[in-house]
Amino acid sequence: MPRSPRAGFPADVDVAIVGSGPAGAAYARVLSERAPQLRLAVFEAGPLISDPPGTHVKNIADTARRARAQRDSEGPRPLVEAASTDTMDDYATDRARLQRPGTFLLPNGPQGDGDTGMPAAAMSSNVGGMGAHWTGACPRPGDAEVIGFLPELGAWLDEAERLLDVSAEVLADAPFADEVRKRLSVALDHDRAGDRQVQAMPMAVRRAADGRLLWCGADTVFGDVTRDNPRFELFSEALVTRVVLEEDGQCVRGVRVRDLRTGTEHEVAARYVVVAGDSLRTPQLLHASGVRPAALGRHLNDQPQLVYAVRMRDLPDLPPAAGGGVGVSASSGVAWVPYTDAHPYHGQVMQLDASPVPLEDDDLAPGSVVGLGWFCAKELRAEDRIAFRDDEMDGYGMPAMELHYRLTETDLAAIDGARTEILRAAEALGEPLDDTPPLLFPAGASLHYQGTVRMGDIDDGASVCDPNSQVWGVRGLFVAGNGVIPTATACNPTLTSVALAVGGARGIAAAES
Repeated sequence: MPRSPRAGFPADVDVAIVGSGPAGAAYARVLSERAPQLRLAVFEAGPLISDPPGTHVKNIADTARRARAQRDSEGPRPLVEAASTDTMDDYATDRARLQRPGTFLLPNGPQGDGDTGMPAAAMSSNVGGMGAHWTGACPRPGDAEVIGFLPELGAWLDEAERLLDVSAEVLADAPFADEVRKRLSVALDHDRAGDRQVQAMPMAVRRAADGRLLWCGADTVFGDVTRDNPRFELFSEALVTRVVLEEDGQCVRGVRVRDLRTGTEHEVAARYVVVAGDSLRTPQLLHASGVRPAALGRHLNDQPQLVYAVRMRDLPDLPPAAGGGVGVSASSGVAWVPYTDAHPYHGQVMQLDASPVPLEDDDLAPGSVVGLGWFCAKELRAEDRIAFRDDEMDGYGMPAMELHYRLTETDLAAIDGARTEILRAAEALGEPLDDTPPLLFPAGASLHYQGTVRMGDIDDGASVCDPNSQVWGVRGLFVAGNGVIPTATACNPTLTSVALAVGGARGIAAAES
């Protein structure tokens, strides 16, 4: 499947996909299944860090290889070799510029007058994208999180669950999981509808034949059908610098690609171009290409995130699960407290070795301490946006970004509500580890940015793409990833963004049938 850029880029393809994360992989997978006659190429700016391509780094058993994979994902200026690659180290701190291994921050955290900024906004550059580093949580959106103008969304979510190999059962029978859910349910379920009550978190996690629990990433989404497709190629260290348009600007012609190994640039003709980068770099590429609808880069939203840690009290006399796997422990599973309109936040409670809350007491029994993470829906504002500088370039030679972002009074009220609920959940589970209150992470730390190439049902200037993810007014140009999501969500967005990619890919396949 992988092909070195040194071997030469193709002169033309049917579909050029920019970005190899879960959304880009979903386009490749669906088109390989539904339109196998099409020639497909995925162009990824980052390096190939695993085999098969797109594998989650936590599935790499060798610690030195895993550390190298994380460092290689950290963009133009990776962290120094001496820095820790343990994703838990220094995570739950009050530092304003929080950076996790495998990611890189914007060079600065610019903010305008009155902005709170997004100082922890981060990206990854590697085959598999952020899907090589994520937590695997795949809850379905509910209530106001649901995109109301998409009647097919339920079917697309079903398909996304298949592509990501999502299961709510794989960790649901962990020794302490039922106890965690039972206690949370008593405390929180009194005013929740049945499908919005406490339940096991749907996870993109699979159990290997030897019993190990492994994270699913873009490799799972690509699947064998894509890897075995003779008309599919994946090019790493291949930076797309421009979407090339016809002279009238109303139709795509292809992409301009820079081979980062040699510095040479090439034009690849394509009838369809899918820009499936993250919520920061997808609008950046459109801006660099002269595709600049009014909503481009606007409605940027993060999910304000609170974390807390609890030592569970009065645990049943059950042994913790043995041999949980390379990256997932099954002792207490992952519990889900869904978003509702009355409770505009989403909670997840998990074993601490799979959670971002640091644990210093090595004598505690596995599974007896859990981390609580609550994510809040952000009030959507066009003023929260990415501004692009044509007179200043980033480390890749693309227009530099400035993030303008502010927490509103509505946001602060939601955070207060989440803080109250996380303390209620903690009280139901056990005792806090210390007297530290729930920690509010700096803006950007959730990595759940959305809205910057948002979908809309009509072309009224408030959206970038139509319900099939095609950019308004530019035939053959599609966008994908979390940035397409138009609603204010609190749940982890990957399942939804893959579902929207399914819809877009099915539209291309139908047009080619």
